[in-house]
Order: sequence, then C-alpha cells, then structure tokens
Amino acid sequence: MPDERRARQRAGTGAGLLLALVLAAVLLTALPDGDREGGGACTGRTVASWSAADALTGEFARYGDDSGRTDDWTGGDGTHSLELPDGRVLWLFSDTFLGPVHPPPNPSGESYAWRDSTAPMVRNSAVVMSGGRLRTTLPAPLFPDPAPGQWRWPVAARVEPRSPGSAEQVVRVLLWTRAAGQSPWIYGVPLATEVATLSLPELRVESITKVFDQQSVPDPSRRVLFGTTLVAEDGWTYVFGGDDGQAVSRPASSAYVARVPDGGLADPAAWEYWDGSAWVTGTRPAAVLGDERRTGVGSAFSVVRDGDTYVLFTMAAGAAGLSTVTSYWACSPTGPWHGPTRGFSPPLPSGGVAAYNPQAHPDVDDGSLVLSYDVNWLETTGAAAAVSQNVARYRPRFVTLRLKPVE
Repeated sequence: MPDERRARQRAGTGAGLLLALVLAAVLLTALPDGDREGGGACTGRTVASWSAADALTGEFARYGDDSGRTDDWTGGDGTHSLELPDGRVLWLFSDTFLGPVHPPPNPSGESYAWRDSTAPMVRNSAVVMSGGRLRTTLPAPLFPDPAPGQWRWPVAARVEPRSPGSAEQVVRVLLWTRAAGQSPWIYGVPLATEVATLSLPELRVESITKVFDQQSVPDPSRRVLFGTTLVAEDGWTYVFGGDDGQAVSRPASSAYVARVPDGGLADPAAWEYWDGSAWVTGTRPAAVLGDERRTGVGSAFSVVRDGDTYVLFTMAAGAAGLSTVTSYWACSPTGPWHGPTRGFSPPLPSGGVAAYNPQAHPDVDDGSLVLSYDVNWLETTGAAAAVSQNVARYRPRFVTLRLKPVE
C-alpha cells in the first residue's frame, strides 16, 4: 500500500501532464503560408459534422464496471489504439485505476458507479479488444518504472518489421519517461522518448530502448518528447512530438516531427528530425507549429492523413480548450499548418470536468474517423475523490467525425 499511496500522490488527479497543459492551451492564428519539404498541392480539411460514438464509449463503461476481476482496467487516460495483424485492437493508457467498481449509489447517495479511494493506480496499462469487445487487461503496469521516482507513459504505437526488410513483425510502442518534480513540474519532468518492442502475437515486452534523451537540455520546458501521434506513409513513420512550454511561462507548446524508416523505430541512429529545412540526424528539431505566443498545441494531439491532406486535432483556445476540439491542416507533415479551423464540443459527463488529449483511431471503425477524448475532474482540490465517486469522470469518450474541404 505505501507504493500505491506514493503513486497516487505523484499522479495527483490521475490526469498527468495532459490535463495541466490543456488548461493553458492557446491556439489563435494560423501560421504563414509557404512551401516546406515534401509539401504539394492538397485540399484543406475541416470537421463537417460529428456524432457521439455511444457504442464504443459504452463498451469501455461496460468493461470498466465489470468487477469479475480485481486486477483489470477501471479507468484511465492517455488513450491510444493499434490494430494488430490478427484483427485484435491493443488499447494503451497512461495513469490507470485498477480494482473493483461498485454499482450505484455511491457513498454520497448519488446514482454513479464508484470505486474505493484506496483503489490501486498504475502508470500505464494495456487492454486487448477483439470482435468489438474489450476482453482482457495485460499485467499492469505493462512498462515498469525505469528508476525510483520515474515512470513511463505509453503514447502512439505501430506494427512494423523487426528490422528494415525483415519479414517478422513486432509492435513498437513509443514511451514518455518522466520524473517526479516540484512546481511547476507537479505532473513530472520530461526526460526522454523510449521505444518498447512487443512480440506478436503474445504482446510480451521484449526490450525498451531510449531513442531521444533530453536530460542534457537544462530547461525542462524546452525538452521535446516524441510519440503523441504518428503517421505511416511510403516506407516512413512520421512521429510527432511536443515540448512542455505550457508548464511554465510560455502560453503554448510547439509541435515537432521526426521520421524513421520502416523497421527502425527502436534504432536511435535511424531517427531523422526536421530542422526547418531538411531531415537531419543528431540535432535539435525545429518546431513545425507554434510560435510560443499566438499559436501552438496541447502536449497531446493527433494527426491523420485524409487523401493528400494531413489533419491535426488538438484542444481549442483559452477557456474553450476545456471542452472544444479544433484542428489544423497541412499538405506535408512538416507544414505549413493552416488553421485553427472551427471547433466542436463533444459531450462530457455531469459535474466539473474537462476534456483533453484528442486522439484519432483510424482502425477502430472501417470507413469512419473515430476520435477519443479523455475526461477528468477540472479542479485539483478533491480531484481524486471526485473521479472515484463517479468513475465516468476518468474514462475515454468517443465521437465519429466527417471531414469536408475548407471553404
């Protein structure tokens, strides 16, 4: 129990850095136009319409409320997904509550499913879905802490060759490593980007490799972590990342991009970073979106490709960023990124909650673009109790989007 208490103290509300950063999100103007490497003609894209994906949201509620096991997922954030070669879907989460969930009423007499305040919390978890149903939680945490006072948050993942040209496939999961810190780093100091290799079909963690170490960067707000989202295209994996500008005085984080040849995600030497004019190795990347004053992203955003157009989803400006998702578009991963376009506000559970971490799940529903968003209690005071008294306040929700050309 002492370890669990320390974990809950480190986690604060359990939202981690993601909720803290979205509270300060500032996305006000578009970047100037101009050609970038790899960019060509494309059509701007924006959200035409959206609808709540109640069936998928309900499936996570069903699984989380099932107390047949006491070591499975009951709520989490940092939602990412990956379709496996055999058709299963691997769902990855950052801070996660385990243990049983009790039916309503909760101890306050409210009609909410709830968990005990002593329920165990781990830094990461993975749940396997097949046939549209969540089936099992892998042993949690799936990725062990690298050292005392440090932890790993899984982000984007993909299936790729074990090495370039290999016929054997493995799962590669990007990880953010962070360390406990003092204010303003109450949600952790960024340390490095790692890549975990998982076997197929067993999903056994074989190795974890550090690919981008940022500990030598003296200002933690300037450290870049990669893997919030990725796009596979033409033999390359484009991996996007961000800095922690919003944790200090800068009002917005910046977005960055790297590329890695297929089969090379776990090889630090294979990574190339966009420096503003070319792909290079062994250098600090240049921002592709964000000027630290008027434009930027939350630390957790998502990029998808729609035809020849790349679409980036993030939270909106100012107070709207607590509930509204907006987007940018570009003809190349390196930009220029245009927008933000008109946003939309998906449904939230009742009470003082906020939305954050919009993530696309292109493989979950054939023919539709599914977007998840995490929710959490808005106020830091009493947050742990609030998400325990109503478990719906700390679970992903889903919407289905339809895109259209920018008018």
